[in-house]
Parts: sequence; C-alpha cells; structure tokens
Amino acid sequence: MANTNGPSLFRLGIIITLAGVISLGIMFFWFSPSKNCPLPVFIPDRNSEINFAKSNNSVTENAEEKPIVLLWVWPENDRFEFSDCKKFCDIDNCHLTDDRALYNDADDVIVFHKAINWDLSNLPPSPRPPFQRWIWLHLESPTNTKRIPGLENLFNLTLSYRQDADIPVRMRLMTRKKPNEDFVIPKKDKLVCWIVSNNDPSTGVDTRNVFYREFRKYIQVTLFGKAYAKFLDYNDYYPTMASCKFYLAFENSIHKDYITEKINGPLAVGTVPVVLGPPRRNYENFVPAESFIHVNDFPDAKSLAEYLLQLDKDEDAYHKYFNWRKHLTPSPPLIFQTQEFNLAICTACDHVARHREYKEAHDLYEWYFN
Repeated sequence: MANTNGPSLFRLGIIITLAGVISLGIMFFWFSPSKNCPLPVFIPDRNSEINFAKSNNSVTENAEEKPIVLLWVWPENDRFEFSDCKKFCDIDNCHLTDDRALYNDADDVIVFHKAINWDLSNLPPSPRPPFQRWIWLHLESPTNTKRIPGLENLFNLTLSYRQDADIPVRMRLMTRKKPNEDFVIPKKDKLVCWIVSNNDPSTGVDTRNVFYREFRKYIQVTLFGKAYAKFLDYNDYYPTMASCKFYLAFENSIHKDYITEKINGPLAVGTVPVVLGPPRRNYENFVPAESFIHVNDFPDAKSLAEYLLQLDKDEDAYHKYFNWRKHLTPSPPLIFQTQEFNLAICTACDHVARHREYKEAHDLYEWYFN
C-alpha cells in the first residue's frame, strides 16, 4: 500500500503557511497607522495654529519657560525695577515686562483698575489671544472703587487685598520652629504715634477721624504725615515708629479683609498697633490675637486711652504683646511711594508661574462690593 503521509503533511504545511500570511495581512490592515489617530504631541505656537514637536526635549523646554507677564500700565505711574521682585520678594519665575509689543506673546496681562478709561478705550486689544489671561489689579477698598461699566465679565483673574481673590496680596508672618531669642523691644520715648497722609473725606476717613478727635482728649498722640503735620522723611519712618509704644493703625474705610500695610509696619519694628478696621476676628486671620489692640475691644475712646496709660506703667503686661515674636517673623512693608505696587505685581508673577490653569472671573462687582 502506498504511503500517503508525506503528501498529506506537505499540503498541511502549505495550508498553515498560507493561513499565517493571510493573518499577518489582516493584522497589518487593521492595526496600521490611520489618518484618524490622535495628533502627535504638540507645542502651542503663537505664530501658527499647531507646531508639531520635533523631539521630547522641545516639550520639556517649553514647559520650563517662564510665563510672560505684561504690565499694561504702571499703577499711578509708580515705576520700579522688575528685578526688585527677586531682590525684595525672592520671586523670579516669570518674565515681567511693560513692552506692549509683546502683547501677542504675553501669557498674562495685568490691568490696573484705576487707570481704565470710562469708555474702556485704553484696554488691551480684543479679542485677546485664546491662551492669554487678563488680571484685574485693584488694592483700594469698595468705598474708593469706581464701577466702570463693562468690566463685570472681562477678566480671568483678580489681584486684590481680598483673601478670596484669585491672587490675594498680603504680607504674611512667617513661622519658625526654633524660638527667636534675639528680639529686643526698641527703646521708647513716645507713647502713641500716628503717621497719616490722607485726610480726604471722600475716601471714607470720617469714622477714624471721629474716633481720633475723641481719643486725643484723654491721651497724648504724636502726629506725623502731611495730613496733620510735616512730612516724615522715608529714612526716619521706621525709626520713628519704633520709638513709639503704640501706633494707630487706622484704616481709611472699613471693609472685609481691608487690612493694609498700616499694621505690618509697627509689628515689624517692635511697636504695638492699635487697629481700627474690620472686626477683630478678621485681623486674627492674618496676625496673632495677642499682637495688637482693637478699638472695638473697648466701649469708647476714653476706655481705650485709659488702658494704654495703664500698660505704659505695667512693663510686664506691655511685654506680653511681643511674645508672638518667638515663633513668628514679620516683614516691614516697602515704604517708598514708587514701591506701593511691588508686592502685588511680584505676587502675580509668582502665582501665574505656579498656576497655568484657565479661569474666568464672573460678576466682578457683585463679588467685590458684596
């Protein structure tokens, strides 16, 4: 009988080979690159809609670029060196500029509220580049804020003293674990001092003025500043404040979170601030309860004056107002007029470098005034 196993095995081999070829062909057809596949990784380019990345290195380099932050107008025309952000605030993670030629490349644009024309004619060009964010800069209280129509839904980020702003501007006390034993209370030759330059009734100063007029009947207050006395030279500002046992840190108007540099100065130089502003609990969000005296702690101005006179005679009780210095370190605010907006602008630089996410600020005035 003829042996048929050989031809059968040969045919079986051919069939298996053909099946393999056909299977590979099907797999190639179904799994080959398609025009409908996701686009390759890309880097946004401001000169073209899409610029495909040539290498992984280019993606890394783009991610590490400092954002360009354009200051559209200098607030109150108070100019400073952008390098001051590094010098005074140790902030150097964005590229600050006032060169409007870089508008189309700017990641963020800071717009100063008080400089905006009523007809909005001096705002940056619209429509803004889709990647760009506009930052509303305003440090005044609602009492001193004009409602310029058309801004309600225009900005992406808010830059303000308000704690609930997108970018809150605040000088913080820094904590330290190891107690600071080096602090010494400066020598005092004045009891109560007040450096005040603004006495314009339209700015809401009536509340503090009424209180002060009653308060001075019961205690001596040494005045400085152009509102009541001669201008105090900047070089004498902190030494003078340090020579006072108490300093009147009175805000011009009373609003939530409106706690300005008026309290930071005396805290930094070793003087006890006597505050007039939002409620005590609001102050305690930012500074220790035992670091200041609030006018609301007393039924009237006479009672406050009597308490200060008592502290003047009780050294141990007075020194208790500085116990917080062991674990907290204050920073004195910059006092030159040209430095008024340094902290806000530098803080914005730091924020946008850390937070690249998109956001919009809706109902600007509803938030700010309510």
